[in-house]
Amino acid sequence: MLKHRHNAINPFRATRALGHFCIGLLLAGCLGRNMLAQTTYTWQQLKDKFEAANPTLQAAHLSIDESRAQEITAYLRPNPDFSISADQIGHNTTSNPFKEMLNVVSVSYLHERQHKRELRRDSAKVSTAVTESTTSDQERGLLFNLRSAFVQLLQAKAVLQNAKENLEYWDRELAVNRNRYNAGDLALVDLNRLELQRAQFEADFETATVNLRTNKIQLLTMLDDRTPIDQFDVTGQYDFEEQLMPLDDFRNVALAARPDLKAAMQSVDLAKINHQLAIANGTADPTFGFDAAAPSLTSNYLSWPFPLFEYVGFNVTVPVRIFDKNQGEKLRTQIDIGRNQRLQEAAKAQVFSDVDSAYWTLIQALNLLKPYKAKYLPLALDNRDRISISFQNGGASLLDMLDAEKAYRDTRVAYLNLIGSYLTAAAQMNMAAGREVMQ
Repeated sequence: MLKHRHNAINPFRATRALGHFCIGLLLAGCLGRNMLAQTTYTWQQLKDKFEAANPTLQAAHLSIDESRAQEITAYLRPNPDFSISADQIGHNTTSNPFKEMLNVVSVSYLHERQHKRELRRDSAKVSTAVTESTTSDQERGLLFNLRSAFVQLLQAKAVLQNAKENLEYWDRELAVNRNRYNAGDLALVDLNRLELQRAQFEADFETATVNLRTNKIQLLTMLDDRTPIDQFDVTGQYDFEEQLMPLDDFRNVALAARPDLKAAMQSVDLAKINHQLAIANGTADPTFGFDAAAPSLTSNYLSWPFPLFEYVGFNVTVPVRIFDKNQGEKLRTQIDIGRNQRLQEAAKAQVFSDVDSAYWTLIQALNLLKPYKAKYLPLALDNRDRISISFQNGGASLLDMLDAEKAYRDTRVAYLNLIGSYLTAAAQMNMAAGREVMQ
């Protein structure tokens, strides 16, 4: 009977266990929803979102629409002039002042010669093309800033993961050395120094956490996004490629794709069209006119063969260009062609300078990264592990162990920072080339 009562189910305990189970399910559901709510962006997704949401970029695109609207205005025809007048009121009469009144209707139209309207249209179209290239160049700079912020966030994640791993590793070291102390194999002063060393790992972890949040805020600001920091993340490869294209290939890509160089070339074409328009504006444009006069209803002139009009006339007005007032504009546009040609040469030189600078920055980063990956990082890890084992067995001093740990930590952080420098240089190369040539 006693055994039977001992194994009987207690209703109170069963109810409490059921409550704990329900709470566990609720917490699991909340955690699941939070994990599902987090949005992780790849670089391409981040770029697409930036192009759709960044207000600075949207404002730049509106300038293209404004320039296209000016194309409509540039190609409009001149409007004809229409006038109505009353003449000869009170002429040779006192009884009826409107008896001999003439109702004069006149229409005139300015005819533009030398294809002025077409040249204005072409000038407006090339101006739109220049605006598009300028906007693309502005977008190129904004995308570089976005890519740099993306790289910094990946770097902050890598540094935070490294700080977390270092902290976990040191906790394992502390656990081993506490056991040694309890067994009498380690002095208390040495254990205390190991405990104090953990403060450095905690500081590294907290600093990396703050840097991660700061970089997330910077990236969200560029996206004009109000997503909570904990629900926003990015993903991407945080590594480097050991091989690069030849320098001439990067240069050729830049010459074909750089929007600022394209804008400089289009500005030369625009200056040539404006010069042609200045020459065309120097020619005289005739104005063709037509006028007709109808007599008053009380007039005696309402007889055949002019039942409607007393007279009909045509006229042509041509300005007499004794003085050419367009000489200054012709000279200015001619000089502007040479100025834009010089600017085109300067833009081309800037392209080569940007590509070369980014290329040699990449080369420098690779020259440092390769030995770190192949030699220094494995060597620092092996040295830390060997001295740690030696210290546990009494073959190395505490100072040797702390120095080995610091050397590994510094080497690892330096390696991660070098990858960040490489990826930033790769973003700089994409900016210099005018399009993405490196992922």
